[in-house]
Amino acid sequence: MSPQPQKAVGSPLSRVEGRLKVTGRADYAVDHDIPGAVHAVVVDSSIALGRITGMDTSAAESYPGVLKVITHLNAPRLVYRDYPGTNPRGRRLRAFQDDQVLFFGQPVAVVVATTIEAAQHAASLVEVSYESRQSTTDLTGRPGNVIGNYARGDAEAAFAAADVRLERRFDLARNHHNPLEPHATTARWDGEKLTLWDKTQGVNLTRNEVCAVFDIPPENVRVISPFVGGGFGSGLRTWPHVIIAALAAREVGLPVKLALSRRQMYFTVGHRPRYDYRLRLGADRGGRVTAMLHEPSYETSNHESFWEATLALGQMLYNVPNVSQVLRNVPLDINTPLWMRGPGYSSTAFCIEVAMDELAHELGVDPVELRLRNEPTRDPSTGQAFSTRRLTECFRTGAREFGWSRRNPKPRSTRDGDWLIGTGVATGCYDTWLGQAQAHARLDANGTAAVQSATSDAGPGTYTSMTQLAADALGLAVREVEFRLGDTTMPVAPPQGSSQTMASVGSAVQDTCDKLRQQAIRLAVGDQRSPLHGVNPDDVVVIGGRLQVKDKPARGETYRQLFARNNLTHLEANGSYTPQADSPYSMYGYSAVFAEVGVDARLGLVRVRRILSVFDVGRVISPKLADSQALGGMIGGIGMALLEHTVTDHRDGRIVNANLADYLVPVNADIRDLRAIYLDGDDRRADPIGVKGLAELVKVGVAPAIANAVFHATGRRVHELPITAEALL
Repeated sequence: MSPQPQKAVGSPLSRVEGRLKVTGRADYAVDHDIPGAVHAVVVDSSIALGRITGMDTSAAESYPGVLKVITHLNAPRLVYRDYPGTNPRGRRLRAFQDDQVLFFGQPVAVVVATTIEAAQHAASLVEVSYESRQSTTDLTGRPGNVIGNYARGDAEAAFAAADVRLERRFDLARNHHNPLEPHATTARWDGEKLTLWDKTQGVNLTRNEVCAVFDIPPENVRVISPFVGGGFGSGLRTWPHVIIAALAAREVGLPVKLALSRRQMYFTVGHRPRYDYRLRLGADRGGRVTAMLHEPSYETSNHESFWEATLALGQMLYNVPNVSQVLRNVPLDINTPLWMRGPGYSSTAFCIEVAMDELAHELGVDPVELRLRNEPTRDPSTGQAFSTRRLTECFRTGAREFGWSRRNPKPRSTRDGDWLIGTGVATGCYDTWLGQAQAHARLDANGTAAVQSATSDAGPGTYTSMTQLAADALGLAVREVEFRLGDTTMPVAPPQGSSQTMASVGSAVQDTCDKLRQQAIRLAVGDQRSPLHGVNPDDVVVIGGRLQVKDKPARGETYRQLFARNNLTHLEANGSYTPQADSPYSMYGYSAVFAEVGVDARLGLVRVRRILSVFDVGRVISPKLADSQALGGMIGGIGMALLEHTVTDHRDGRIVNANLADYLVPVNADIRDLRAIYLDGDDRRADPIGVKGLAELVKVGVAPAIANAVFHATGRRVHELPITAEALL
């Protein structure tokens, strides 16, 4: 089969759905015009642990426009069966099924009314009394449960014998996702069939949970999610409000719209957990790391055991012969955490990369050089060859482009007026996740195509990148291809998380469109009336909707001509991708992150002056979207390093900064010079289209690069996130 010319892939296209979004015509979860829809508002608990002893809903029920108030006293009993893939593990919160309160902000009632205003006011009239018990919401000093461990060599002995030993403890604050679109659901029952318009990063995730809770067959549930206003991981499970919306719609017999308030987003839809991370590092005088001992602990809820990929980096990032890891989670009276961009990796990278910078300073070795000295040739944790590992090239390219050689290595040696200037570097790395995916494509007689898969677009640009792949595979212009997603009636796809969408769904789209193109080619070469009759199908390519002999482009015909002669309205094909069960390769994406900061010498204020990240991510399908991802990850890393900190009042479990005025995120004034470079690559060992995920990787390594730059600027080493002015004064 002759390879198709690549005209769309690799081009910096703007988002194909961009006009819909900027003109307000993209419908999000509660934007859909559903006739007869009413509104629901959730009432939250004001204690962190205890039981409900009384519920007075009379004032709310008598308020004009109120249709119903649902609580544990009048809600029907729901099944809540487990199913394969239920995650996190444990006994998930059961909405309105008992009088128990497990965390502050837990839903305890819902008010349904004809208008959103009536529902909001009536919710404030619901009076709840509690029997409160002392809650535990602070990770500090709690032993936790061992949920993972790993060892190679004799780490304790190697650490004891090391020429240089570092022993550090890191405290990383809880972070919240804060997508622009709040979590929301519209629910409508038609007899026994339920339709949900939901903010989710996986429509099949929502369907699976709803089927399990209500004990209804999958064919009776349809989930629709064409647009998602950001997720960052918060949409990777189905939260109680989705069940509440469906329950309320069934109880009142009308479609129901339910959107969480910004405040509620801090209590019920997950967060990056707080970490207490102990790290010991031993090395010889030549800068070879001989031992690393990791003891990370992070928070989980008392009712569920949350897990994220905390251990991988410590096992494979550097060529360390002696490693031990003991991972614990600490059950607390809080809502269950959830994966947030770069889950596990972002937190672990901060600890490892700050420690590596400390080692470089201790030895008087350049931080880039130290990392290169510890670069493995094979994955130290498995012995496998890397599918690609061009981290050395990332560092050398980044050092050249950043001007690293001009750096005075002495801390506090460079000033710009009142500002202390520092530069830092760190490694980024993230697993190349792959999942099973399916797609369907239809090529119509007018020369246009529609391709679909039940994937998501929570921000990375799935609509556009899949359109680019499909257009090249079918030999069509981008404007002649429409990609559709976000509906459980479409072919199954994995959720949009762990940077797996491009590789997984993209490979399925490639397979589907290749099959469709080949179907048309076989039709042409077997048609005695076709100019291509008798030609070897492997010698035919399609360019601009025209099938032609690769070396004799004058010989050929268009899709339209072929279809018209054969009286065809369309051709269609199904395709799929299934990752290799036991790949012989270790597959990761890599980055080298360089940062420059200024620190006000008198005030301790930190300003990021520039960041450069160089990536080894295989083939880049859409450079403009890749840049959008990379810059967004850098901005998120600035937030993690300097601003973001969920503050809990441990007396009652209340989050005291549950709003975007007090929970600080980067704004335009915080962002200056951000740049991304992508090594030219194509990793076909990883997947058929040669890509490696970018969305998670782009955040990993940013926070430690900034922290290392802060040390270089000030001479003060900070082991807590976020880095505050108080820590530098």
